[in-house]
Amino acid sequence: MYERHEHRTLEALGLADAPRDHPLTYPGAWPAESGLLDGDRLLPLERLSFPGRTPVLAVGSNACPAQLRHKMSESQITSPIPMVRAKVTGIDIGVSAHVSRLGYVSASPVDAPDVTRELFVIWLDGRQLAVIDASEGVPLPNGNYARALLPARQVRVELADGETLPGAYAYVNRHGVLHDGTDAPRGHPGQRPLITELLRGSAELRRLFGATPEEFCARARADARLCRRGTRLFAEEGLVTKSGLEHLLIR
Repeated sequence: MYERHEHRTLEALGLADAPRDHPLTYPGAWPAESGLLDGDRLLPLERLSFPGRTPVLAVGSNACPAQLRHKMSESQITSPIPMVRAKVTGIDIGVSAHVSRLGYVSASPVDAPDVTRELFVIWLDGRQLAVIDASEGVPLPNGNYARALLPARQVRVELADGETLPGAYAYVNRHGVLHDGTDAPRGHPGQRPLITELLRGSAELRRLFGATPEEFCARARADARLCRRGTRLFAEEGLVTKSGLEHLLIR
C-alpha cells in the first residue's frame, strides 16, 4: 500500500530531534512535505486521505516526526503514520495555559475564522490514537487536553489534491490559553521567545522557575508539582482566556 523507495532518514532530513529531549526547540522540526512516518524514515505517500483512520490536526509537537516516533515507541507501536500537509482555515496556534512536565509551554488551537495556515493532519489507527490521547491526558479527569471534533463548517481542512475533510480532531487545552494583553489569545512565537516574555512579565514566575529559558525548562522537567503550581499561577495572574473552541470538547 505504501511506497518504500527513495526515502531518507529523519536524521538526514534534519528531523531527528524531539522536543521532549530538547524542550527549547518546541514544537520541533516539521517536515517540508507530506510523508509516511515509518520508524526513523519518512517515506513518500501514494494518497492523502486514509478512510478507516482518524484525522487529527497537529498544531504543536505532534507534527514533529521525532516526537511522534518517541510516543509510539514507548507503547511498542511500530505501525506507520501518514502525515499530510493541509491548508487549514478557521484556527490559529495559541499558547496552552499550562506548564508541561516535559519542560515547555505547549501550543493549543484557538478559534480564528479569518486565519489560514498550513498544518499537518496525522492519520491515526485505533492503537495510535489511544497513544496520542494518553500523551495529551485525554483519558484523565484532570488532564491538560480534551479531543475536539472540528467540523468543516467551522474549520476547513483542504488537502493538496483538493479534497476537503468533513471534519478533523484537535487537542484543545482544558485550562484555556494565554492572552495577548487583551481578551484575545496570543500566538505561539516559539519556546525561547515565549518563555523569555513570560519570565520578564512575572516576578513570581521567575522566583519559581528561574530567570532564563534554560532554568525554566530544567526546573519544570525536575518537578511535576512545580509545573502544576506554574499552571495555577497563569490563572492567578490573569493571563488566561478562552480558546473559543470549548463548545466542541468531547467530555
